Amino acid sequence: QVQLVESGGGFVQPGGSLRLSCVASGTIFRIIAMGWYRQAPGKQRELVATINAGGGINYAESVKGRFTISRNNAENTVTLQMNSLKPEDTAVYYCTTVGYRSQLPSTRTDYWGKGTLVTVSS
Repeated sequence: QVQLVESGGGFVQPGGSLRLSCVASGTIFRIIAMGWYRQAPGKQRELVATINAGGGINYAESVKGRFTISRNNAENTVTLQMNSLKPEDTAVYYCTTVGYRSQLPSTRTDYWGKGTLVTVSS
């Protein structure tokens, strides 16, 4: 059974920094991509950043230049360094992993963590 466990959320003042980490445990035949989404109160879940197996990275426009995603393939971890945080970054941040459970394309699966709360406020 695959589990994603996030850590690193918390409270920070505007302009501050936080570092989120996620570890994927269990057996995934092949990981396609890992990343982060977030959901603010009353809003839909939105993409923050993703990184694929080849190192290709995609950021939401709202976080470009402030957030940095990185990945350790050997340890199945993904990290999100968040700098210059703004109140509008307040949300529950979810780690996600997309992978195959076997060689069969039909076994492509999306995995989600339970989320970690980030609060940016003065």
